[in-house]
Amino acid sequence: MENKAIATPGRTKEILTKTGFSFKKSLGQNFLVDVNILKNMLHHAGINEHTAAIEIGPGIGALTEQLALRAASVTAFEIDQRLVPVLKEELSPYGNVTILNQDILEADVEELVGELQRQSDEVRVVANLPYYITTPILMKLLMEHLNFQSITVMIQKEVAERMSASPNTKSYGSLSIAVQYYTTASIPMIVPKSVFMPQPNVDSAVLHLEKRDVPPVDVDDEDFFFEMVRASFKQRRKTLMNNLGSFFKGTLEKPEIRQRMEDAGIDPGRRGESLSMEEFAALANAFSPVGK
Repeated sequence: MENKAIATPGRTKEILTKTGFSFKKSLGQNFLVDVNILKNMLHHAGINEHTAAIEIGPGIGALTEQLALRAASVTAFEIDQRLVPVLKEELSPYGNVTILNQDILEADVEELVGELQRQSDEVRVVANLPYYITTPILMKLLMEHLNFQSITVMIQKEVAERMSASPNTKSYGSLSIAVQYYTTASIPMIVPKSVFMPQPNVDSAVLHLEKRDVPPVDVDDEDFFFEMVRASFKQRRKTLMNNLGSFFKGTLEKPEIRQRMEDAGIDPGRRGESLSMEEFAALANAFSPVGK
């Protein structure tokens, strides 16, 4: 079995030739052809015989196969219906795999997670995500407050760095805060572009997100908190005073904005990238009676 893994150049080419499959650029299809990278990824994901795994975008089943060998069950969402028969054939030796020809962004994932929880000890999401749709998929999974343990995804390295970034770094922004509000984020692996077919233009990284039981900060209004964060990074080179002045234009005068910032213990001359999540929470709570 070992030398016939789907995630090898020979087997991948064989499947593509046999099925006459052509890559769809619009779906960002890049198939991984290094089985050791997948094994390492699943080790970091914490997949074992008690895990119900959810996969997004299985392609021809390279990662799905490795999940099937380790997890209790695998449910894979594949949007490209041309791949469904390929997946069913290549994964036919594994009785624990379910392929759903659905768009994850439109699927009722909450219902699926509930169902899987009744069957297994834990639910974990694992995927090699297309670059163009990484953020919408992850934000859907996080903001729907789904009851899973973790998400482990192979994504564009630069996006992984933004999602796991700390304050006072170039990568830190509203996306870092949104992801880290719901999870603890780490990058256990960097994946070179050379292990994909076709080869993308940039390297990838494995991002591991462990779900938090509760957010690390208390905010009066979650939606408003995220709005304030986005407003603070609207123009990165501008001070908080300038960005929030634009945000509250017509609602609050500048002296009051300055006063509320000072009440929250935040110097109006600072930039968004210098604030910790705790400071953003204090800032949002100081303004939340105002709303927008």
